Amino acid sequence: MTIAIELNSLSKSHNMAGWRIGMVAGNAAFINSILRVKSNMDSGMFQPLQAAAVEALNSSPKWYKELNSVYRRRRIVAEEIMTLLNCSFDPDQSGLFLWGRIPSEFKDSEELTEKLLQQTNVFIAPGKIFGSNGDRYVRISLCSKETVLTEAKVRIRKLTENALL
Repeated sequence: MTIAIELNSLSKSHNMAGWRIGMVAGNAAFINSILRVKSNMDSGMFQPLQAAAVEALNSSPKWYKELNSVYRRRRIVAEEIMTLLNCSFDPDQSGLFLWGRIPSEFKDSEELTEKLLQQTNVFIAPGKIFGSNGDRYVRISLCSKETVLTEAKVRIRKLTENALL
């Protein structure tokens, strides 16, 4: 590795999104430059997070299989929510979020998500907050518990059944 560095994190692969645990590998000169900057920014990662990362890296294949099953169930509920909202989505997209294109009757994602928030107390992220390319999209996080997603679906279904959306 003389001309590149590789970055990786445990965010998605080990269910540690937001923990900011990762690694960098590459040419020693590049790594030393990174360490110089990093040493001026902080004094190290909180030790319990490091211990949790070690445990995560030692996870068995059974753990991954069980976790994938949890996310698969959450994904089904998220797809049902998108369908209730008449949002189109790619069923083959992967990751911890489900993105959907909003129906044309809404001027932008903010209009739809604000209406949902006001009328159902359900927050779905408007794609607009992720940049102008997200204006016509909403994003549902699969990091929410299945019970929370199911409750959101129930509330949204009531709204759509009463033709308020």
